[in-house]
Amino acid sequence: MNKYFFILATVLFLSGCQQNKQPDVYVENTLYNSETKKETIKENTINTKKIISEKEIEFDPIITPEAYKKMLAQGQELQKKQNSDSVDMNKALMDFYKEWKNVKYRLGGNSKRGIDCSAFTQRIYKEKFDVKIPRTTRTQVKVGKKINKSQLELGDLIFFKTGKTDRHVGIYMGNGDFMHASIKGVKFTKLNKPFYVKTYWTSRRIIY
Repeated sequence: MNKYFFILATVLFLSGCQQNKQPDVYVENTLYNSETKKETIKENTINTKKIISEKEIEFDPIITPEAYKKMLAQGQELQKKQNSDSVDMNKALMDFYKEWKNVKYRLGGNSKRGIDCSAFTQRIYKEKFDVKIPRTTRTQVKVGKKINKSQLELGDLIFFKTGKTDRHVGIYMGNGDFMHASIKGVKFTKLNKPFYVKTYWTSRRIIY
């Protein structure tokens, strides 16, 4: 009997050890797998960020000192050309003015014995810039590019409604002045004179 109880106790003891051992292994493996997964996710996240960062650096445009100097030189050359074009136009317009200064106004005229406003602007563009524009104010106002008064630049045409059916045109010279064949002859006039402020119609850019 004692032998039987001894054997039974031994079997129960071994069974209890086996049952206690399995959960420990299971829990240990679960913890291990969970931590491993966390570390893997963390590592992948770091690697992903690293890859994105490397791509950003790889595709970020870099201007070398040589390229910067080249761009700067090109900008300076363009500015010089623009300044030169402005100087050339100003010289051409002033040369024309000196030639025609004080020529009397004559409706329908187109010579130094007398000239009207639209013939004057037509001759300027043809003789100084080899650009053909129509003969009358009503046709000249339809050519070129319409611009606002605030956008006026050297050489732009300025139109006025000086009467119920009368129209007038001049050419902008900068600094608020325009050149035209007025009733007092070929002259410079301030654009801000009350009469021309009141009668201003529109502006056109012929050369652009």
